[in-house]
This record gives sequence, structure tokens and C-alpha cells, in this order.
Amino acid sequence: MPINLWKVILVHFSTISVFCCCLVKPAEDANIPAIAKYFSTKGRYEEVNPHLIEDILAVNRSVLQPPSAQCQEIHLTAIIRHGTRYPTSKNVKKMRKLYELVKSSASGEESWLREIQSQWKMWYTEDMDGRLVQKGVNDHRHLAVRLSKLFPSLVTEEKLRGGFIKFISSSKHRCVNSTLSFKAGLTELWAITDQEFDHAVNDALMRFFDQCTRYVQEVDNNRSALSELDNFKQGPEMRRVQQKIADRLGVPYNTITDDMAEAAFYLCAYEFAIKTVNSPWCRLFDEVDAQVMEYANDLKQFWKRGYGYDINSKSSCILFHDVFSRLDQAASENKSGQRVTEAVTVQVGHAETLLPLLTLLGFFKDSDALTSTNYASQAQRSFRTSRMLPYAANLLLVLYDCGGGDLRLQPLLNEKPLTFPGLTDRQASVPRYQDVREHYGELLRGCDFETECQLFKQSL
Repeated sequence: MPINLWKVILVHFSTISVFCCCLVKPAEDANIPAIAKYFSTKGRYEEVNPHLIEDILAVNRSVLQPPSAQCQEIHLTAIIRHGTRYPTSKNVKKMRKLYELVKSSASGEESWLREIQSQWKMWYTEDMDGRLVQKGVNDHRHLAVRLSKLFPSLVTEEKLRGGFIKFISSSKHRCVNSTLSFKAGLTELWAITDQEFDHAVNDALMRFFDQCTRYVQEVDNNRSALSELDNFKQGPEMRRVQQKIADRLGVPYNTITDDMAEAAFYLCAYEFAIKTVNSPWCRLFDEVDAQVMEYANDLKQFWKRGYGYDINSKSSCILFHDVFSRLDQAASENKSGQRVTEAVTVQVGHAETLLPLLTLLGFFKDSDALTSTNYASQAQRSFRTSRMLPYAANLLLVLYDCGGGDLRLQPLLNEKPLTFPGLTDRQASVPRYQDVREHYGELLRGCDFETECQLFKQSL
């Protein structure tokens, strides 16, 4: 039976709890952990966009203003992380180990601790292994509807039916299912039942990091590449967090390892992201602890996917060129008076897909690298994965035709406008497309995936 927009809304309210009925600010809602904004890549999209807590289909048109009234959007590229997922089998093992310790050894009369020991069940299993949950299905269905409202001349029924909207996914089940959910958001919105829409699976684009030999050898499989993270885990900030957890559980300090502290943080994060529950596990952390845990996660992402090593971002050269070739094609077709054949490109991948590309483009770069010893001075850092890479995080690139050959490009992250770094003096919010191409000219002329990813570059 076709599902119209109202039913999309009703399904949302029945499948994930949204506490609109309560006249409470989101940050004060008892169902939202006080530490939810520090969950890094395990965070909900709603923490980045709190207005969605009250209305999951709300869009803020005021932040997405065309450069001028005569500008028309002609192409949208959307690179999107999969939706909310179950923990990986590796994390489930860590979580079970902590749970067993709490069950057998923790002592105390606090109600939250008794709840873990007597009521909470370890329901995560290793075979879940990162699969998409119902909340993740909804993440992409709702995002599809919001993008149709944000870009009403691009994300349209006519363009979908006509094949002008292309879908590309990583091969991972959570990405394929996110892609299917995004498509379902549109077909339900327009009550399309007589037509199906294909998607392409392309790991060369969406999982480039697996296929970049130099990255795999020098970073991914090289434990010393994360020495800053290892040092931070042994440092005073993390040690204090572990001691506070041990105190709250009434167990000896040496029983709480950094893996257990991470498992406790993840238990709080997963229970909230998947079930919208403010779990008793969250009581093991205060805000100071959560900031330390967030920094540990940011250190990992910085050195493994971000600015830590040059190859991290260069591994995304193939996706970078793909994006600009689509923009170039749209610009060329538009200039010659043709209809743009690919009005919208939806590409679904991973946090590990988005972060190297954001890094290659120069976004969220601080003056100093994140290290094991500069936690205090990085309190105001812009490299904060909780804000950049929640579930369903998305980089949107919107190409506008403003008349007279004036093409402009607007970047957005998680539906909020960004400024291209280095273009601040050239109508930075929506610069000329030609200026953007010139700014990234060196990468457009070079940044060859095959060359960058060779383990040993040949000297000429």
C-alpha cells in the first residue's frame, strides 16, 4: 500500500521515540544523556541538528540561500555515511567483557548500578557486526525527504522517474540498506509503486581506503601509526577517567582498562543511538570524562583518516576526481543549453569515506596537530568528529547557475553551509565554480590514485 508523507511522519513517531510532546529543551530532556554530544562517530544525527528532535522532517531554508534570486540549482552531489548501525563484533566482545565484570564484581547501592546488574541484559551479539538498525533505516528515509524539501527543483519525482538521480553504494550491507532506505524515502513520499530504481555498488569509489596499498601498509595495518592515541590512552587524562569508572563501580583501579572505558562509553552511545534510551551505562561518565573519551576518538580519526598522514587524504583522490568530473559534466551540459543528465548523485559510504575527502578539501584543519600531550590546548579545535561524522553524516555540493555563465558551488556538511578553506575573500559562502577549480587546481592536475597508492613511488 503506498505510504504518503503523513505516514512517513507517523512511522517515524512509532519507530523511534521523539519527545515532542514535552515542553522541554532537547538538552534538558531526561531521555537524552548529558554526554550525548561527545559520542564522536557513534553519535546521532539529531545531536548535530537538534531541531530534528522535535520535527525530523524540518529543514532550515534560511541557512540555504542561493547566491542571488536569479540563481538556479542545476546539480547536487551528496556523499552520505550509512545510518545508525549495531556495534561491530570486535566492540561487542569488549562490551561483553565489561558487562561480565560489572555483573560479578561491582559493588554499590546506586540504583543505576543495581539496574545494570539485575535488569539490563547483554543483548548485543557478534553476528550483528555493524548491520543497519531500524533507526538507521529511518535516518536515510528522513534525509531523503528533507533533501527533497531543500532542493525542490532537483530532488523531484520527475527526475527520479526519468533516471536523472543516480545512486551509488559501498558493498557493505549497512550502506546498501541505507541506499535502499534513501530510495524508499523518495518513493514513499511520492507514492511511487509502479517503478523501481537501481543503484550501483562501487567500492573503488566508496571504499577507496581498502584499495590503496600504501595506505593499508603504512597506516591501516601499522600499529605504530596510532602511537599518539596509544600514548594518550596511557596518559593522565585517560587514567583519571578509568579511575573514576572504577570508583563508581567499586572495583580495583587495575581492573578497568582503556578498552573497558571505551566499551562503557560505547554502551551508553549505542543504547542511545539505537533505542533512544538514556542507559544506566551513561552514569559511568560525567561531562569531563566524555570530553576525554571524545578526544581519544578524535585522535584515532585524525591519525588514521585525517590530517595525521598525507596518504590518508590522498587515498581519496579517486573520489575527489569523480566528484569534480560530475560537476564539470553538469557545468558543460548546462553551458551548451542541454538538460543536465545527472541532476543528483547520491553516494553512500562510511565515515572513512567522508573524512579523507573532507581532509583533502582542507576542511576542519586546526593550526596544530592533535597529539597525546595537547589535549587542554585543543579544547576549541575544529576537528571534532562528533560534529562532523555522526551517523548519516553528509557532504553536499550544490552547483548553481546564476546567469551569464556565472556558475557557483556551495558546500554543506550535515545540511549546514561550509566555507571552502582559502576562498574567504572571494564570496566565500558560494564562490564561483571556476575559483573553486583554481583553488584545487594542483589536486585536479595531480592527485592520481594509482600513483599515490603505490607502496614505493618510483624515483625518476
